[in-house]
Amino acid sequence: MTQWIGWLRRLDRTVPTAMVSVLASEGSAPRGAGTRMLVTAQGQEGTIGGGQLEYRAVEQARAILGHAPGTWRVQDYPLGPLLGQCCGGRVRVLVEHLDTGALDWLHDAEPGRMLVTSFAEDAVERRVFERETVTRQSARGGRPEVGARIVEPVGERPRPVYLFGAGHVGQAIARHMTGLPLQLAWFDTRPEQAHIDGVTLVAEEDIAHCVAEAPADAAMLILTHDHPLDYHLTLAALGRAELPAFVGLIGSSTKIARFRSRLTADGISPEALDRLTAPIGVPGVSGKEPDVIAIAVCAQLLQLRGK
Repeated sequence: MTQWIGWLRRLDRTVPTAMVSVLASEGSAPRGAGTRMLVTAQGQEGTIGGGQLEYRAVEQARAILGHAPGTWRVQDYPLGPLLGQCCGGRVRVLVEHLDTGALDWLHDAEPGRMLVTSFAEDAVERRVFERETVTRQSARGGRPEVGARIVEPVGERPRPVYLFGAGHVGQAIARHMTGLPLQLAWFDTRPEQAHIDGVTLVAEEDIAHCVAEAPADAAMLILTHDHPLDYHLTLAALGRAELPAFVGLIGSSTKIARFRSRLTADGISPEALDRLTAPIGVPGVSGKEPDVIAIAVCAQLLQLRGK
């Protein structure tokens, strides 16, 4: 996450340069919020995931080099039609012509600090603070406008979290993830849940593909409205050639025992079965309230840092 800051520190300030920043993502996005790349007329440094998404973003970046330094715009890209991903989603990016005379903030940009980005009429202004409250960005709805302010940590790459289920517990987990070093990809199969900010609606027959698309360092949380669907997703996660970093399943002891027996019968190895954490949440935290479960789950995910 700090690699792009190194690029800016080494920047040849005589060469007009644009920066593309991922502000927010939804669904199975190739890169999460905070990912950047630099683009010049002849080349680029970094990537926001390749493919048509990056091709179009580079086009926009080179177009903005024809405008004054400080010029910026926000673009939205649907992932399904662009990238051929059945899990869909969208990415929102900021494209700006860097003002190389406004990079003094780089001296203070160290891991653990907070980067504050503010949008002016003809400039993107940045400052670094010791403590600030992280803001949650959305990949849908109104785009950032003049006067908007974004706060993000300077530091580690967030761990992808693939959350299946947008019921009360799923919504609480998503809410409490704000400000944590976690990148949410959130899915549900029910049309009535599609209005929830951050949720990507995927057909039940396609949702296992979202498991396959997840990177190896992803944590998967399975808590849908339907036990057979939970089993289908758990089997897909533990049956991958490259196991996810974490597979968590919500449920009673009876449900979990039944799932473990079925998974063994369906050919899941003992080594893969050991990757299943069920029930989810830090042990010792009791309570069935969605927010209690969510905080215990987020704490458990934070225990994965450095692994």
